[in-house]
Order: sequence, then C-alpha cells, then structure tokens
Amino acid sequence: MNKAPAIKKRSAWKKFYESYKAYLYLAPAILVMLVFVLYPLVKVFRMGFYTKYNYLTEVGKGFGLKAFEHVLGDPSFQLALKNTLIIFGVGLPISLIIALVIAVLINSKVKFKGVFQTVYFLPYVTSIIAIGIVFRWLFHSEYGYINYFLSLFGIPAMKWLSDPKLAIWAVTIFYIWSGLAFKIVLFLAGLQKIDEQYYQAARIDGASKLRTFFHVTLPLLSPTLWMVIMVSVIYAFKLYNEIFSLFSGQAGPANSAITVVYYIYDMFYNRNQVHYASAAAIILFIIITVVTMIQNQVSKRFIHYN
Repeated sequence: MNKAPAIKKRSAWKKFYESYKAYLYLAPAILVMLVFVLYPLVKVFRMGFYTKYNYLTEVGKGFGLKAFEHVLGDPSFQLALKNTLIIFGVGLPISLIIALVIAVLINSKVKFKGVFQTVYFLPYVTSIIAIGIVFRWLFHSEYGYINYFLSLFGIPAMKWLSDPKLAIWAVTIFYIWSGLAFKIVLFLAGLQKIDEQYYQAARIDGASKLRTFFHVTLPLLSPTLWMVIMVSVIYAFKLYNEIFSLFSGQAGPANSAITVVYYIYDMFYNRNQVHYASAAAIILFIIITVVTMIQNQVSKRFIHYN
C-alpha cells in the first residue's frame, strides 16, 4: 500500500533530473531578472516610503506617505504628468493611424515593397541621440525645414525648441516619428497573416476597398492592433530619450517639456532626492498598471466581439 507514493516520488525526482539542463539554461536569465529587475523594484518600493533617504549610506528616516504627498503636490510633477498625458492622448493615436496606413500601403501590391520596408525600418535601428540631433535642425527657428514647410502656407516661423508653449509639441512630433518604424513592422506582420481568401470573398461581394478595410482587415488585425497599442502606451508613459536628445540633456526651456520619467531622473541624479524619485516611480508604475489592465479588459471584449 505504501509503494505507490514512493513510485510517484521517484518519478518526480526523475523528471527533475532529466530536465536539469533546462533549469541550467534558464538560470542566467533568472539571475539577471532577480538582480536587475526584482531587486531594484523591491528597493524602489522600500525607498519610496521613507521621509528622507541617504542613498550612499542606505539609511532612511521616517516611514509613511509624505514622499508621495510631496510628489503629488509638486508643480513640476504635475506638469510632467500633464505633458505625459498630452503625448499619450495626442501623439499615440496619431502615430497608430499613420503607422497602420503606411503598413497597409506597403502590404498592398506595390513595386519595390522590400525597399519601402527597409526605409521605414531604418529609424528603429538608428540611435535616438543621432535622430535627436537631426530633429534639432528640423525644428530650428530660422533654418529648420519644418518652419520652411509651414511658411509655404503663410504660417510664421515658430520657436519650437525655445518657446515653453511649443516645446512639448515638438517632443510629441518627435515621438510620433520615432515610434513609427516599430509599429509599422508589427502591423505588417499582422497583415501578412490574414488569409487572402477573405479579400477574395469581399471582392466577389462587390465590397469597396474602404469597406473591406473596416469589415475585413481591421477585425482580423485586432489582436495585433491591441498588442501594438499596449506596447505603445507603456512606451508613451516612459518617454525620456527623445527629450534628452532634443534639448541636449535638458527638459526643454524652463523645464516645459518635462515628463514623469524625466522628473524621476532629475530627482534621482541631479537633486539626489531618491525617496521622491522612488515615490514618483511607484506612482508611474501604478498608472501604467491601471491603464494596462483597463486596456487588456477592453481588448479581450473587443477581440471576443469580433
């Protein structure tokens, strides 16, 4: 009667022994996750609840929510959150629409499709700092091509990089362009998985190209679309490199283009207020988590409906 459990126990150990190589292969990745992801995350949550914290001695004073109260009441953080929401609410939808249109055009039967794919993918493998230098010239108030293009329509030259009211819009334009390549590639991958038979059936029914797009392409592309939206939402809330490169390490004139991530960086490295930086990071983590959860639920219902 007692032999059955012993056999099961030996079987479990045998399975573990047979798969030990898999655990050895996973060990480096698990170690990296523990050291560079889990440990910093735990430490950030620990530092965020201190009233004061010395990063060099790792000694904190007080414990509570005062750091969160200070961050939420800080005008700089409020501006950073506002700018982040502008990029999220304005830049994200525009970039998704442009990327989807370009992907559909590339996926259609056009000549030199491979050339277009390469051209649109190049920004993704180009250094964001190098692209920022180029955009600094494009946004130049006197010699920039953007102002030259606007002048063709009678619009006066704008000080994109020196006017506090325009700085965040320059960042938004930069964000739209810099994220196109990644979105286009993902949309292309989704479009190429759609069976041609659906389009043949639509043509037989006499559906127009626009009707085919909204009733065939878009519903079948919805899993890819929601995945791209989810990744883009997280990227929009974590925007930092574009600002750093566009304004040469600053957050725009009078910090007018500051975002939440730049606020965290400034608090941590420039002001040495690590407890405030940690509190801001926790707030950003909560915002991204809530937005992602809501988006995940909406996407499940939308995909299930389609």
